[in-house]
Amino acid sequence: MTLPPRVEVTIEAASLLLKLTKIHGPLMFHQSGGCCDGSSPMCYAKGEFRVGGSDILLGELIFDGLSEPIQVWMGKAQFEYWKHTHLTIDVVDGRGGSFSLESSEGRRFLIRSRLFTDAEWAILENAPVTTGA
Repeated sequence: MTLPPRVEVTIEAASLLLKLTKIHGPLMFHQSGGCCDGSSPMCYAKGEFRVGGSDILLGELIFDGLSEPIQVWMGKAQFEYWKHTHLTIDVVDGRGGSFSLESSEGRRFLIRSRLFTDAEWAILENAPVTTGA
């Protein structure tokens, strides 16, 4: 059985990610849990943000033009709060998180969310999750 995706990306965000990949190489996301940049999806060069055992792999963004998937991570405590929610990474004009790669482009990534349907949650509820190293 195929698991419903926990995270996806809009066409506009995918376009910006392709541009950033050409500049910075492979990318990754970590969904911020607050502090300096609020609750923003932070985009980094792959490996620039160190994930650990308290991080959950939400999924991988895969679309035409990428040489490798973009992993999307979230802290375990935040995941417990958001685990019932499908996330979509989108992009809008404006200044984003100071540490996120899109900030130099005058754009910022943001999360759009919806609750999983009952059918989706029935599949995901007991599905194993991957944690960081």
